[in-house]
Amino acid sequence: MNSSEIQSIKNRFGIIGNSPGLNHAINVAMQVAATDLTVLITGESGSGKESFSKIIHSLSARKHGPFIAINCGAIPEGTIDSELFGHEKGAFTGALDTRKGYFETTNGGTIFLDEIGEMPIGTQARLLRVLENGEYIRVGSSKVMKTDVRVVAATNVNLRDAVGQGKFREDLYYRLNTVPIFVPPLRERDEDVLLLFRKFTNDFAERYRTRPVRLTASAREMLMAYEFPGNIRQLKNIAEQITILETNNDTQISAETLHRYLHPVQTPSRKALIPLSMTEEGTSFSERELLYKVLFDMRRDVNELKKLVKNVLQNEQYGGDLLKDHQELFSTITSPESGTSPSRTETPRLLPSPPPRVVDLDRYSDKRSEIEDVTHVTEEEESLSLEEKEKEMIIKALQKNNNKRKYAAQALGISERTLYRKIKQYDIEE
Repeated sequence: MNSSEIQSIKNRFGIIGNSPGLNHAINVAMQVAATDLTVLITGESGSGKESFSKIIHSLSARKHGPFIAINCGAIPEGTIDSELFGHEKGAFTGALDTRKGYFETTNGGTIFLDEIGEMPIGTQARLLRVLENGEYIRVGSSKVMKTDVRVVAATNVNLRDAVGQGKFREDLYYRLNTVPIFVPPLRERDEDVLLLFRKFTNDFAERYRTRPVRLTASAREMLMAYEFPGNIRQLKNIAEQITILETNNDTQISAETLHRYLHPVQTPSRKALIPLSMTEEGTSFSERELLYKVLFDMRRDVNELKKLVKNVLQNEQYGGDLLKDHQELFSTITSPESGTSPSRTETPRLLPSPPPRVVDLDRYSDKRSEIEDVTHVTEEEESLSLEEKEKEMIIKALQKNNNKRKYAAQALGISERTLYRKIKQYDIEE
């Protein structure tokens, strides 16, 4: 699908944004719509999964048939079978009449089963039969009925984990996951946050007959750096609150004002971000250098293991004889100077490196002092954490690009929004 077709779908269904992840999800939905394959839409709560089910139905051959969206988590476990498959009169207390289920009333159309991970195990077995054979049985009946319904499911939980915990049927998972579509969370959509906020505030300003609000530069940066655990639903809520409560004062919203509407987010600690490629003057940090670092670390570990074995042998009764018979095994123990990892300003080579300094057993009598010295240097090396290296790279990228975050982010291979968070995290002065 070309970009104009994707944009046409966005305009038709009111989808705002240009992030690659969003465009890819729309592209998959457009391609699978013409088929009758079962689709599983995954994504966090509030990310807009239902819009994709409507895209699939509207572009399919079933577009003139009925479409219904059902939240499986909102239907009580005791009644969900009746809601989906119907029931006969007298099937249970309160069943005063025969009732048609959704699979019967939407015959020839599409059913969107939202929060499929909340569906009870018993109902999952009934659904699997519908997907495989198009057959179901009303509650309280023994008559097998047929239906021609396309199922589009969605979930905000990891169904693989649910299968491992025994909460979701494995066979149903693979039957649903014929074509997966992942809707990216808002925090991964960078500039889309500002586009959505502007759209929401303009809509609410028109609804409530107020002036549209505008964000200052610092407020825009704060909005883009926010995690949005509630995704689009939360952003829309914030836009409505600000439109109602702040336009009486000033339509220019500052970062201080915006901060009152952004609730603190407890996020798990993340690993330091190390770009896979970075090009600077005199600096090269790539996947190859990461491999070199691993190899040097392995050599250092082997070196330390040899020192440990040697120390043990020196304190054993027959250790001296073993050391004399196998000196070649311990002659490659390197000194602290040659055991360090390669620096970032010099590209390490896999070609023969300068020969390590050989430890002369006759020259050094006190081996424990040497081991303590090596241990001290090793601890200093390990103190250089990934966070410190990452901070150093960010500072260099900013300096090279005259503190212009857009170009510094491109040089680092990360988004401008991620760079902004890292600057705040490391308290880097620009």
